[in-house]
Amino acid sequence: MVDQDGSEISIRRQCKLLNVHRSNTYREVTERVETAENIEIMHHIDQIYTDHPYYGYRRMTKALEEFGIHANRKRIRRLMRVMNLYPVYPGPNLSKLYHAKYIKPYLLRNLAITRPNQVWGVDITYLRMHKGFMYLFVVIDWYSRKIVDWELSGSLEKGFVLTCLNRALEKQKPEIINSDQGSHFTNADYIKLMESNHVKISMDGKGRATDNARTERFFRSLKQECIYLPLCQSSCRALI
Repeated sequence: MVDQDGSEISIRRQCKLLNVHRSNTYREVTERVETAENIEIMHHIDQIYTDHPYYGYRRMTKALEEFGIHANRKRIRRLMRVMNLYPVYPGPNLSKLYHAKYIKPYLLRNLAITRPNQVWGVDITYLRMHKGFMYLFVVIDWYSRKIVDWELSGSLEKGFVLTCLNRALEKQKPEIINSDQGSHFTNADYIKLMESNHVKISMDGKGRATDNARTERFFRSLKQECIYLPLCQSSCRALI
C-alpha cells in the first residue's frame, strides 16, 4: 500500500514497485464490503455456476432456493457481477464502447496446438476462502496444461493481472495468448504489454463458451477437487 506521509521512498518509486498508477494515489478508493450473508450467498452461487456456467441470474435465483436461500433477482445479479460471473450463452455484445477498439479476433479456430508456449490461456475466477473470497488469475500453457504463473487478489483491480503477466513473460513467451473480452484484457495496458513482447492476441467470441475450454476446465477441476469435494467430506465427517 502506498504510504503518502511517513515513507522515505518517493510516491513515484512506491507506485513503480507496486505496479500502481500514480493517479490512483490521489483519490480515496471506496470499495463496498459485502456482508457475511452476501458472502455465503456468493459461495453458493460459485458452486452452482461451476456445475452450470450457462445459468443467468434468473435461473441462479431459482437454483439458490434449493439451498434455502430466498433473495430477489436484482441482488443475485449484482453479486454475480461482483464475482465477475456471466452466463456462457450467445447474447448481445455488452462490451463498453471505449473497450471496443481493444477487442481482437479469435485466432485459435482449427489451429493445431502441437508444442509448448505456442498458446497460453489466461482467465480470472472467483475463489472461495475460509473467510471471504479472493480472485485467482492463471496463465495456462494449452499444450502441456502447465500453470505458467498465477496471482491472487482481494479485488478485481487490473494491477494483479499485469503483475502476473509481467512475471510470466520474463521467464518465457508464447506465440499467442488467448483471453475473454473482459475489461482486464480490453485495455491499453494489456495490449501494449503483449505487443511489446511480440505476442499475438486472441480473444474469445462473445458468448462462446468453448473458445476458452481448457482454462474453464482447469477452473472447474480446481474447484470440484480442491474446494467443494473437501468441503463435502468435511461436512460428512461432522455428521458422523
